[in-house]
Amino acid sequence: MPKRTHTQMTPSEWRASTSMAGLYALRMLGMFLVLPVLALHAHSMSQDMRMVGLAMAMYGLTQALLQLPLGVLSDKWGRKKVIYLGMSVFALGSFMAAFAQSVEMLIIARAIQGAGAVSAAVTALLADLTRDEVRTRAMSMIGLSIGLTFAVSLVLSPILTQFIGVNGLFVLMGVLSLSSLAVVHWFTPNPVAMRFHEDAQMQPARLMEALKSRPLMRLNYGIFALQAGLMAIFTTLPFALRELGWAKLDHWKVYLPAAILGLVLMVPAIIVGETRNKLKQVFVAGIVLVLFAQAALMLSIHSVWAIGVCLVVYFVGFNILEASLPSMVSKIAPSDLKGTAMGVYNTMQSLGVFAGGLIGSKMYALAAFNGVFGFCCVIVLVWLVLAVLSPAPRPVKNVMFGVPKQHHSSLDKLSGSLKAVAGVEMVSFSADGQTVFIKALQHGFDEEKVQQILMGA
Repeated sequence: MPKRTHTQMTPSEWRASTSMAGLYALRMLGMFLVLPVLALHAHSMSQDMRMVGLAMAMYGLTQALLQLPLGVLSDKWGRKKVIYLGMSVFALGSFMAAFAQSVEMLIIARAIQGAGAVSAAVTALLADLTRDEVRTRAMSMIGLSIGLTFAVSLVLSPILTQFIGVNGLFVLMGVLSLSSLAVVHWFTPNPVAMRFHEDAQMQPARLMEALKSRPLMRLNYGIFALQAGLMAIFTTLPFALRELGWAKLDHWKVYLPAAILGLVLMVPAIIVGETRNKLKQVFVAGIVLVLFAQAALMLSIHSVWAIGVCLVVYFVGFNILEASLPSMVSKIAPSDLKGTAMGVYNTMQSLGVFAGGLIGSKMYALAAFNGVFGFCCVIVLVWLVLAVLSPAPRPVKNVMFGVPKQHHSSLDKLSGSLKAVAGVEMVSFSADGQTVFIKALQHGFDEEKVQQILMGA
């Protein structure tokens, strides 16, 4: 029977993982915390819904444009320096948004917020600070922090707004961003050396390889559609609640049960998908739930209770998909192309934010709520068709190991030995030959045998 081993994180790796997960969560807070209240705030400055949409969306555009350049800069200039720069820019944008007196200034501030795109530098620094054997776990902590940040933000945003206002939310983000610089400086370890990590970083030379992969592009379209729908809904739904007589400060009473129930009900679905090899079925079910909720909102816009029920259904599906999509990208992408695949995925996610805010506001101006939810339904319906027609992903996982020096001159021989191990599906090496990437079956993989081969036993 194949045995599983479990390499423990060192205290330094724990410090790196927790601090980077916290920093990443704070970065995403810039989008999530103001999401439920920003549209009404922008509308108080301008009645033009196109400007409201730009205020919601501009963050995503600059983030998408600058993720790759700042990631490349971190390779040359240093990870922490780019993080300091990015979080400082993000803080500047937050303070500018807090003191914006016009919607035009708010749009500029949101663009500056998005320009602090540190996600690539954060993942590169975490890769520098963790061993190959534990890096997947470290990266998963970042993913968990994003999910929790989203759920918490939907609840906290209207409550905090009651006490400090939307301007206060932006000030809070700016202060927390500057505080995070101290955490990175004093708590996050300094890397002994920087090197390129194919599993965590974008490879510009292989970008077309990722773009030409139809399975990956279907998933990229999926995250684009999911984020576009989310932004379109939150660009316009606050107006529906206001029309029903609900003050902005009371919107949390609708979001709170929807966010909590959506998060709780999502967990068993993800467990079933991952442990019972039902990932495609759960994934398609998530798309169906999102599509059903968006369609039902067209008929429910005149009832707060109906809106609340639709949001519960929506967030169950949304959370399933938000958790499943990165896992599916990881399973489908070649192990040595995973960083590039995730880079494209993250860019499409940001573009979805931009498109959703912009198109959602335009559809609201043209056809009110039916136009918005109709737009959401169309893009998700296309996604559903693509998902149903796609083959189910193999039940695999990615594992990495450092390659001992005695194997550096005989990587082909080592590859042959590793491919013969039970459960191994694919073997590849980093460009410098120091890391081996293995795509292995979730069940039946003999990890102990791989380690014995690497150690020469």
